Amino acid sequence: MPTLVLVGVQWGDEGKGKITDFLARQADLIVRYNGGNNAGHTVVVAGQQFKLHLVPSGILYPDKMCIIGNGVVVDPEVLIGELDLLESRGVSTSNLRISSRAHVILPYHRRLDFCEEEAKGENRIGTTCRGIGPAYTDKVARTGIRMAEFVDEEDFRACLARNIAQKNRLFQGVFGVAGMDLEEILPSYLNYSRRLKPLVVDAGPLINRAIDEGKKVLFEGAQGTLLDVDHGTYPYVTSSSPVAAGACVGAGVGPTRIDRVMGVAKAYVTRVGGGPFPTELKDATGEYMRSRGGEYGTTTGRPRRCGWFDAVAGRYAVQVNSLDYLAITKLDVLTGLHTLRLCTAYRYKGEVITEFPASLKVLEACEPVYEEMPGWQEDITRARSYEDLPANARRYIERIEELLGVPAVILGVGPGREETIIRREVF
Repeated sequence: MPTLVLVGVQWGDEGKGKITDFLARQADLIVRYNGGNNAGHTVVVAGQQFKLHLVPSGILYPDKMCIIGNGVVVDPEVLIGELDLLESRGVSTSNLRISSRAHVILPYHRRLDFCEEEAKGENRIGTTCRGIGPAYTDKVARTGIRMAEFVDEEDFRACLARNIAQKNRLFQGVFGVAGMDLEEILPSYLNYSRRLKPLVVDAGPLINRAIDEGKKVLFEGAQGTLLDVDHGTYPYVTSSSPVAAGACVGAGVGPTRIDRVMGVAKAYVTRVGGGPFPTELKDATGEYMRSRGGEYGTTTGRPRRCGWFDAVAGRYAVQVNSLDYLAITKLDVLTGLHTLRLCTAYRYKGEVITEFPASLKVLEACEPVYEEMPGWQEDITRARSYEDLPANARRYIERIEELLGVPAVILGVGPGREETIIRREVF
């Protein structure tokens, strides 16, 4: 049963887009199972850079079926813009399908996101204000609009009128801002509905049938384990489940249908927005990582916070996701640093702890316990086998494997599709 879930093991931005693109060449279906256009995947093919937000990274292969699963929240305007941009660059999107059970982001979700974030003041989460959280709130509150209703004009009109009336009471009565006009929103969203209707299918049976037929299915998560709404650094998290178990709920497959799980981690760690970050570097080394790694958000352009690799958080991600393999990206970014550090434990109130704490109060007070390793100066972007890497780079990878207890089978040594070392085939 050749199914593989690909999940981020840090705070997102681990380079999952590149790894998905690389693995997609062996897959038949690529399924995105969570998140919305707050996620961003950057893929470089033949020197061309593609920034994807909703469309699965496998779209760059013309013979692959790509599915936006029911666990994703879809902004129709953003999705259509992404499809048009891909088509304008010669990428066919005819093999894309959207689950009829996926929920729709509408203009009132984006406004609510902004109003709620502003109201938090100093306690802001750092949301992208793309309407993701409010759309998931409506989903759980059972007032959301799914793609099934969105592409049915009669249903959509009725649902939209009901929801705008409800949201306007919030806008005017709670936030003190103007309400929204149904007739201003409806025409353009009816056009989006008609445009997307041919792509909308009941995706669960399609995915399960492919598995029954022995096809290779790659499940692609957005964000990362430490941003999971249940298992992340709550409340500084996303509103969905990026962890491997989220693939089952977000794609409509049972847990026994998942064969393997691969985690993607940077050779260091980054984070966007607020929340604790024990190994964060606010010095020249952190700036070096940011500059060399191009650490600016694909979706927002915000500079990412950078820090040393955190094995405490890494072991937690291994546990939560039952990882079989690791893919380590951006190893080349560390080139030129004379000394590297790996966080092996935390120190909290004088006590050494090795488990990732649930309490933010505890996590914020944790100091990293480091071990140091020598770095390397050689350019590794042309390395195509593990033996091509400098000895110190290999030792660094092997130490991460020891600390996490999982083999690193794919190594990224540059942004390009070809700048990848494969140590073991996983599909």
